[in-house]
Amino acid sequence: MALITMNKRILVIGSNGQLGQALAKLASQYPHLSFVHTTRKVLDLSQTQLITDYFKDKDFNIIINCAAYTAVDKAETEIELADQINHRAVKQLAEIAKQKNMTLIHISTDYVFNGENFKPYVETDKTDPQNVYGITKLKGEQAIQQLSPKSIIIRTSWVYSEFGNNFVKTMLRLGQERDSLNIIFDQIGSPTYAGDLAKAILDIILHKDFDKKSQIPSLYHYSNEGVCSWYDFAKAIFEISKIHCKVNPIETSDYPTPAKRPYYSLMNKSQIKQDYGLDIP
Repeated sequence: MALITMNKRILVIGSNGQLGQALAKLASQYPHLSFVHTTRKVLDLSQTQLITDYFKDKDFNIIINCAAYTAVDKAETEIELADQINHRAVKQLAEIAKQKNMTLIHISTDYVFNGENFKPYVETDKTDPQNVYGITKLKGEQAIQQLSPKSIIIRTSWVYSEFGNNFVKTMLRLGQERDSLNIIFDQIGSPTYAGDLAKAILDIILHKDFDKKSQIPSLYHYSNEGVCSWYDFAKAIFEISKIHCKVNPIETSDYPTPAKRPYYSLMNKSQIKQDYGLDIP
């Protein structure tokens, strides 16, 4: 991959999340990039005035927005808060990025789709989110595209890492505590290791065509390669970690949740590979 070596000043919003921590872990490997990492204490996306105040005396080349309201089931009742963080704050960031000529890299989700496709979703496929989380994330995407700042939106799925709370860590804990677990087998997607997504973002920023490509809003899909159900994922986790816990496949209907999940949310990654020469693990 052809890289450029110009120094860039980057603001990472949501540094306590999985992707934010993965970016911080990789930062030392990218000496030409200068990072400012912010948490909710410093830049709280639920507070409109705080966002405005934060940027009054600060300039960056790039904003990476890893922050989001991701409590999918809770969002069904905390609609206002989910919309503020996933949509209205994102719109505000897009306005600031446009005004200050910064590139906004924003992380979105496979949940913008209804999950009724029969082949991996491409970026131009019709969106039809089935829950409040997906609706608010889509509104955030649309706000960025309408304001048309220099921007890159990356939709990802099923993120896990050594940081925070995620499916892998939950399975490792429950697998030690129980003899068997019932895991959904009829929701299909692709897990994404936060470290791989973080590396992809930083490699995109250092790509020779980054400044040219990011002049207009771009939308990409990124997850790790492969496809599985949550049941397959759990089985693999136990096999790799040598945990003896029986995994029983169940249907989504056997485990009702407040928010509806897409049955099939596999995403086609050919566009991001083609544009940035990424080698996706």
